[in-house]
Amino acid sequence: MSKYKSNSEQLALSVVNAIQEKKGENIKLLDLRDLDKSVSDFFIICEAQSSTQVNAIFESIDENVKKELDEDPFQIEGKEAGIWILMDYVDVVVHIFQPEAREFYRLEALWADAKVRNF
Repeated sequence: MSKYKSNSEQLALSVVNAIQEKKGENIKLLDLRDLDKSVSDFFIICEAQSSTQVNAIFESIDENVKKELDEDPFQIEGKEAGIWILMDYVDVVVHIFQPEAREFYRLEALWADAKVRNF
C-alpha cells in the first residue's frame, strides 16, 4: 500500500519537494478535496524573489514530476513573463508567484475554507 492517500496527493507532495529544492518560499498546500465545486484536489502556492527563481522552480517541478510520476502539465500559463507561472496538472494546480503578484491575486483568500499545510 502506498504511503500516499491518492495519486493527486503524491503529485502534490512531489511538487512541494521540487519547490523546496529551489528555495521557494511561503509554500502553501491547499487541500480542496472536501470543498463543493472545487476545480482540483490541490492548489499549491509559492513565492520566488525573481523571474529567474520563478523559472528555476518551474523547471524543477517539471523535471521532478516527470521523473517521479511520468506526468506532464496539462496546461502552462505565464512562463514568458516570469512573474506568475501556473502549472495545471488537472487534479493539482501550481502557482509560482513573485511576492507582489501573489499579494495582488490573493488566491488563499479565494479558497479560505480549504485545509492548508504550510511548508
